[in-house]
Amino acid sequence: MAFSFDSALGIHADALVLRARRAEILANNIANADTPNFKARDIDFASVLEGVNAGQASPLKLSTTHAGHKAQIADPDFAADLMFRIPNQPAVDGNTVEVQEEMARYTDNALRYQASFEFLNSKFSGLSKAIKGE
Repeated sequence: MAFSFDSALGIHADALVLRARRAEILANNIANADTPNFKARDIDFASVLEGVNAGQASPLKLSTTHAGHKAQIADPDFAADLMFRIPNQPAVDGNTVEVQEEMARYTDNALRYQASFEFLNSKFSGLSKAIKGE
C-alpha cells in the first residue's frame, strides 16, 4: 500500500504557499502606498488554488531543471500574471493603493494562513499518532 503525502495533507500545503506569496504581494502594495503611479496588484487566490487542485497548469507553477526537483506553486517571475486592483477612489498622483483596504486584506489573508496552518498541523498530528499506533 503506497502512502501519498499529497492525498493525506489535502490542499492545505498548497494553500500555505499561496497565502505566503499573497502576503508578500499585499505587503508590497502597502509599502508603496505613497509611490506615485504605483498600481496595487493581487492574485485571484481561489482560481489559482482551483487550478492547482485540478492539476492544471497554474501561473504560479515553476519549471524544473532536474528530475529530482519538486515543482512549487509560487514562482517569483509570475508578475505578469498578477491582476491590478481597481480602486474605489484613485489618488491624484495615479497611485491605486487604498491602505485601509490593503491592510484589511492582509489581515484576512494572515488569518486564513493561520487556519490552513492549523489544519495542516492537525493532519501531521494525526499521521504521527497513526505511526505510533495511538
